Amino acid sequence: MEVEIREEPLTDLGEYARIPIAFQVRSVLEVAVRDRGLGGFVLSERTLETPFIKDYDALPGEGPSTWARRFDVSNWGMIAARSRGRQVGGAVVAFRSQGVHMLEGREDLAVLWDIRVSPDARGHGVGSTLFRAAERWTSARGGRLLKVETQSVNVPACRFYARQGCVLGAIHRFAYPEFPEEVQMLWYKELPQA
Repeated sequence: MEVEIREEPLTDLGEYARIPIAFQVRSVLEVAVRDRGLGGFVLSERTLETPFIKDYDALPGEGPSTWARRFDVSNWGMIAARSRGRQVGGAVVAFRSQGVHMLEGREDLAVLWDIRVSPDARGHGVGSTLFRAAERWTSARGGRLLKVETQSVNVPACRFYARQGCVLGAIHRFAYPEFPEEVQMLWYKELPQA
């Protein structure tokens, strides 16, 4: 699939939000800690008897339409992937934004806040192209590290981030009180300096 990648203003989040982020959960990553956490952790994949659909945009107060109301997005970037004029994917990068705890108060850290590819364009390299564009966007602004959050129920995303060269740097087993079976997984990638 041939795609054009370009930065677009965050005022276009309405079009971006029309790209579904929902996916079917067929398996989960189970996390075991060694030596009470001092020995690291081990991931194992478990197939579910009953798959289910996970849609982050359906969670109350979540989704692209809420971001500008909840956060200072003036330093955020939005990258669109278009094929034949239609937006088939996008990525949003949070950077130097007060009050975004995922940024850890650091000036050199950016968060790949969101990445999505329309179902008909998945598996055609659009996500990898968007990820590389997010890396370039971050590096061009002095970012040295890209951070990504996902969950143990999103096995395809975990595999994707590992293929992009990200390292699983942290887990938080109790991050989501409303979803106690899900483990927060934080991936990091060091970026070359522009």
